[in-house]
Amino acid sequence: MRIRVTLAAVLVVGIALVGGALVLVALLGNVLTGQVCQDSRERAEQLAAGNDRQTSTATELIQWVDPADAGGRIASPGSGCVAVEPPGYTEDFVFASAPYGAGEVIVGRPLVDVLDSTRFVRRVLVVGVPLMMGVVGGVTWLVTGRMLAPVTAIRREVDEITAAELHRRVPAARRDEVGRLATTMNRMLDRLQRSHESHLQFVSDASHELRSPIATIRQHAEVARAYPDRTCVTDLAATVLAEDLRMQSLVDDLLLLARADEEPAARPDTPVDLDDVVFAAARKLREATNLTIETSAVSAGQVRGDRAALARMVSNLADNAARHARSLVTFSLSESAGGVLLTVADDGPGIAPADRSRVFDRFVRLDPARTRDSGGAGLGLAIAAKIAHTHGGTITIDTSPPGGATLTVTLPGPAGLAR
Repeated sequence: MRIRVTLAAVLVVGIALVGGALVLVALLGNVLTGQVCQDSRERAEQLAAGNDRQTSTATELIQWVDPADAGGRIASPGSGCVAVEPPGYTEDFVFASAPYGAGEVIVGRPLVDVLDSTRFVRRVLVVGVPLMMGVVGGVTWLVTGRMLAPVTAIRREVDEITAAELHRRVPAARRDEVGRLATTMNRMLDRLQRSHESHLQFVSDASHELRSPIATIRQHAEVARAYPDRTCVTDLAATVLAEDLRMQSLVDDLLLLARADEEPAARPDTPVDLDDVVFAAARKLREATNLTIETSAVSAGQVRGDRAALARMVSNLADNAARHARSLVTFSLSESAGGVLLTVADDGPGIAPADRSRVFDRFVRLDPARTRDSGGAGLGLAIAAKIAHTHGGTITIDTSPPGGATLTVTLPGPAGLAR
């Protein structure tokens, strides 16, 4: 880039200098020739006004032309000036005339001074233009080098940053375009560092969650092998099956989140009656728990999206509410011009305002003493938030009237996601 900028600057300046030099020489020649022409005309008028006929000298040619010998004139300037090389001379003259009686007087002056002046200017330009181009090239090379030095420093720093050194940043002390580039690079490195740390935490948490069912299966298997006469095959099979289902559910959740992170989800475009999805989730809660499930505030509401994903979102919200509710879970659904509003509320302990932003993080449990069997893996709300975001919606948390938690999902209506 430095070479290209320098060559471009030299080329542009060279074209401008050469063009300017040609114009300068041409203008100088015209001006000086015009001055000689004016001097010749004034000299001819002066001679015509005099009484004696002067003859040619070393610096001028004078010819008195009578009507009888007009054919022998050395030049025919007419009313203006003409530049010609008269016979017997090796240089050009500028001739001007003035009327003298019935004839005229013609005065010619040499252009040697004009030619010498323009020749001198050409020599100066022949030397000066390349010299100026060299100066421009050198200055451009030095200035470009100083300007690109921070870019080189940024490139070297970025080239040395590895996955284990994402905490490093490029220098961003300047306040110009290069400084803004460095600031942008540092913001990118911040995102990469957060993403890398998030992936490391994700792998660590996933490994930790999978250890529990694996350890349980191994413990029961070792007991069954050590004490076969004291082991009930039915109990062992039930334990292994329960832990296997638990692992399968966890792996499915991890796979869903991993795919959502790695691949942008396709834009949903299928009409979904969200009220049917909510009634189905409420019916499952009634069958699986002894809680009171309230759905009287559920009205019609249609969105566009993936029905299975939306059902997973509602199911996760319902399971979360049922896990913390004392006796009541309430669903409500309404549709307006701004979209569809879904709320799931419980009468449990609620969620503190300080914790409402992080409950959507993965593997988050607000109660450290809660067991993994009763508390789940901490992925339900993270998955629900991811599905809502994919469908162009949001999830917020507030306090329910009974004092528990209210999770509100706002989704665009059918027109909001229409292609």
